Amino acid sequence: MFIPNFVLTKKKKNMNRLKINTAEPAGYRAMIALEKYIESTGLTTRHKDLIKIRASQINGCAFCVDMHTADARKAGETERRIYNISVWHEAPFFDEQERAILALTEEVTLIAGRISDETYKKAAELFEEKYLAQVIMAIITINAWNRIGVTTQLQPPLS
Repeated sequence: MFIPNFVLTKKKKNMNRLKINTAEPAGYRAMIALEKYIESTGLTTRHKDLIKIRASQINGCAFCVDMHTADARKAGETERRIYNISVWHEAPFFDEQERAILALTEEVTLIAGRISDETYKKAAELFEEKYLAQVIMAIITINAWNRIGVTTQLQPPLS
């Protein structure tokens, strides 16, 4: 079973890290533009939420997990499914398309292990080319946001 490094390391006290949006506004605006593109695609809200939550779990981005699980709840996702995203392989709550998206999200997020032909073929069979391209772009976008959140130690609000 995969155990992310963040589980094995003790959390260090949050030092004052930069805020990307103020330190590099042009770069931040480019990320916002990419996010707006993702929101404008034909991806279903449920698919986007699954991608964002699963990648954020793998990357250990507490800020993004908190934000995207809240967004998923507001969009009508059930608590039961949200709780089981991290164990989707074992849970019966996800359909064939969702399983393909979750598998692809895991493999793209853990890119050093490469994308298996089996995972890619399954996704390509289930989705038309444009939709699959949008899924891949959504996975890449949340991974970029996760890296910003983890690097700058963004924390979810306590309230």
